[in-house]
Amino acid sequence: MHAYVIGNVAVDETIRVDQWPMAGASIFGSHGSSDLGGKGANQAVVMARCGLPTTLVAPVGDGFRARNIAERLAAEPVESRLVRLAGRATDFSIIFTTPDGENAIVTTTDAAENLRPEDALPALEAARPGDLAVFQGNLNGPTTEALLGEARRRGMATAFNPSPLRPGFGALWPLVDIAFLNAGEAQALTGAGGADAAAALHALGVRDVVLTLGAGGALLSGGGRTASVPAARAEAVDTTGAGDTFMGAALASAFLRGTRLDELALVHAAAASALTVSRKGALGAFPSVEEMRAILGQG
Repeated sequence: MHAYVIGNVAVDETIRVDQWPMAGASIFGSHGSSDLGGKGANQAVVMARCGLPTTLVAPVGDGFRARNIAERLAAEPVESRLVRLAGRATDFSIIFTTPDGENAIVTTTDAAENLRPEDALPALEAARPGDLAVFQGNLNGPTTEALLGEARRRGMATAFNPSPLRPGFGALWPLVDIAFLNAGEAQALTGAGGADAAAALHALGVRDVVLTLGAGGALLSGGGRTASVPAARAEAVDTTGAGDTFMGAALASAFLRGTRLDELALVHAAAASALTVSRKGALGAFPSVEEMRAILGQG
């Protein structure tokens, strides 16, 4: 079993503020951290730390940020296939975080928006039926659709996290086996919530649906049954990367055990996310290899 995460990578710059800036206002803040980020990289690193062989396929541009990303990924147990796009800027995020642990994120998308299917396809040449292909909403729609289709043609399982939301996602669901959404995304994409949202996605061809509900835990729907899993207790310091931790850990738990998503996978994911939100930053906040090994050994 091998996972291929095709998505974005960015450098995250965190700024601590006492309150959100209002339009036209200038406020003071303090530097929090500089870290590796991007939803694609986040999910790939988490899965690799779980022990699932993982390849990250992500676009970068020119300049010092691309070098910084390559150096940081080299220290992780993930295989990196960085696609260099000449003349483009490497993506980065500015994260505003408040004392209560909430955050607001602005991400540039020059590299992610300009990744073409032919740039990423060589990375899938070694993929086998039953391998896992993981996508998020950062890439442009035609590229995401083409790569989902190619993964399906190769007999891979496909997982999709439609974040950030984009027009046209409705056309992708027939190509998706596993969907991870939060409550807001589910409402925006299906006009429903909870089990009704899951049912709407099942009707479009999605096999397993996971709805993350923050402190309310998560809902798993698939195989004719629905299960709720409570959130693990944690003192929230910084919620950056919590959803990516949850998705990466859940997928790794299930695929390492050779099963479809189940309640145990979500229990493992909740425990991993609880560690992430209890720390500041993104990559530096994710559970370590040793911590993930301990989590996955539970149950």
